[in-house]
Amino acid sequence: MSEELIYSTMAREMLEQLPRGAFLAVRADDRINTMTIGWGAIGYFWNKPVIIVGVRYSRYTYNLIEEARDFSVTIPLSSDFKKSLAGTGSKSGRDIDKFQVFSLKAETGKEIESPVIGNCGLVYECKLIFKQAMEPDLLDEELRQKFYAQEDYHMIYYGEIVSTYLNN
Repeated sequence: MSEELIYSTMAREMLEQLPRGAFLAVRADDRINTMTIGWGAIGYFWNKPVIIVGVRYSRYTYNLIEEARDFSVTIPLSSDFKKSLAGTGSKSGRDIDKFQVFSLKAETGKEIESPVIGNCGLVYECKLIFKQAMEPDLLDEELRQKFYAQEDYHMIYYGEIVSTYLNN
């Protein structure tokens, strides 16, 4: 059994890996999916440890997370997951079972209904506590042109970190 960590214990490792990719996984009823994220933040809001992630409206994961109460973020701590990160970031869960296609193990979370990626590394289990739609008119114009030329904006999700541990 993996040992529980204080959420901030490996924040540096999380933030250094995030631009190279991490897995966000979610369950809605009997449907599960994972996707690659490369943006996010970890911090402290409302007296709670929090992870902030963005999911574009066009993603299959968006449909699931809108129905879910929680999600997980799993940070790979080895290069073994490089191909899986590339695949889960470019293929849609609408069309394929990403867990099967990319040989990922969906493990049961300790505190949440959504799965975590098994034998991968650092796990953050999160309970959804807030979401906010991006307001394009409030976004810096340079960022808007660079990242949202297709006007495919993100919904921003705040997840209270309810469990943090290593599972590699």
